[in-house]
Amino acid sequence: MTDFRAISDNRRSAKAIDYITTVARRRAVPPAVPDGIVSQGRNAWRVGRADKAAFLVDGATYFAALDQAVRQARHSIWIIGWDFDPDIRLRPNASSQTLRELLLELADDNPSLQIRILVWGMGPIYSGKTLKLFKESDFSAHPQINLRFDLRHPLRGCHHQKLVSVDDSVGFLGGIDLTARRWDEPDHRVDNPHRKTPDGVPYGPVHDMQAMISGEAGRLIGEVCRRRWKQATGEAIVASPEGAVPWPPAIPPEMEHVKAAIALTEPGLIGKRGRFEAFRLTRDAINAAKKYIYIETQYLASFGVARAIAKRLREADGPEIAVLVTKSSHGLIEKLTMGNNRDRLIRRLKRIDRHDRLRVMYPVVPDGQDGEQEVIIHSKVVIVDDHFIRIGSSNLNNRSEGLDTECDLAIEAESDVHRRAIASLRYRLIAEHLDATPEAVRDMERERRSLLATLEALNFRKRGLRHFAVDVFRGQTSPMIGTALVDPRRPYWLLQKLRLRIGRLISVIF
Repeated sequence: MTDFRAISDNRRSAKAIDYITTVARRRAVPPAVPDGIVSQGRNAWRVGRADKAAFLVDGATYFAALDQAVRQARHSIWIIGWDFDPDIRLRPNASSQTLRELLLELADDNPSLQIRILVWGMGPIYSGKTLKLFKESDFSAHPQINLRFDLRHPLRGCHHQKLVSVDDSVGFLGGIDLTARRWDEPDHRVDNPHRKTPDGVPYGPVHDMQAMISGEAGRLIGEVCRRRWKQATGEAIVASPEGAVPWPPAIPPEMEHVKAAIALTEPGLIGKRGRFEAFRLTRDAINAAKKYIYIETQYLASFGVARAIAKRLREADGPEIAVLVTKSSHGLIEKLTMGNNRDRLIRRLKRIDRHDRLRVMYPVVPDGQDGEQEVIIHSKVVIVDDHFIRIGSSNLNNRSEGLDTECDLAIEAESDVHRRAIASLRYRLIAEHLDATPEAVRDMERERRSLLATLEALNFRKRGLRHFAVDVFRGQTSPMIGTALVDPRRPYWLLQKLRLRIGRLISVIF
């Protein structure tokens, strides 16, 4: 059997591609649609119908759609995030208006509009901003704009949801905060003059994703926002009237009249049970796959997810699995834990992958100097058999399973039209990373009848995917010592009472 690990990361031989294709064709009969993955009460908080849904790939697409949606707000705008920077521009390639200026303009033009912003209390510190910067600005002092900081979290935990709700009618959720270093265009070119912070500092290419939904599912996003606000501030807010904001006409919906589910992660605190639906949702989706699993994740450090993947890799006729992940780690703690555990996890899975059905890769673009520049993967996406898609804030690491607050959207196809929409998104994502067209990806996959063979066949340009190089036969495969302290799955119970009291005190002060 050909040893694929010994083949160059940049080029795979024609023999390797032919072998993958031959194996794939032996089992290429399209799978039956799996039984429903979503189960309210087990891996979903609530299930509702989405009148319309769109998949907004990369920050430029999301920010432009958000710009259109908030301009229609009549009653309320909710912004819930890990971080927030009012000085970003939603359309830096077309307008000089900052988010601060836009929200102030909307509030001044509509006295009935209430704008509430909830930010993790440590987010501005991690990103280099200060609480004083917010509280003394004309922005936060506006009577219709209420900016609050959420510090009611377990020790080492954080608020990680990325939500926007407009009049409880149109909702956004995914991996993108309204802060600096999130905007980028799909070409991810290194010399993009608009990809810079409000201070004018350029930053590297970043790939991300956000979902946009309306209808009953859209109102659920608003309910999550009000839920988070009440938990952080103790203040209960009444929902906006139904049907206040129409779907922005310039954003074509990609799915209509589809079942959508919201999965939450909330850590258990003293006197309060936690919610762990997002992790169960990911694991159940992996277990349900028949043909392939496509994953994009910033971190690949959850050994719970690794066990689910390993189980599928051991099967003689299990699904193909492609994982796109960020290569570089930033900061000492992230390098020591997320980076090292990622390498150990990949090593473990590759040792198990005797049927050669796993690829773990990272995207690159030309750096303009005959070299490569990594594209940071910040998206959190799982697609299974073009029947199921999960988009949200949850990374594949321990803390996203039960320590941080997370919110994910799951959509299950109920018709061929829905399945084609999910497939179309997957083709778009792959095409973006391989500098190809979605049609080329679709046609190659139909010819090869294999996800992995398609990736190999189209991965020949300077812009493409590179395989993670880890020594499969030497090195550790278990979590690094100290992981439970740095990347814990659950809160430290003995310190919670003191932590909550400190959080309440700080919330009062700020």
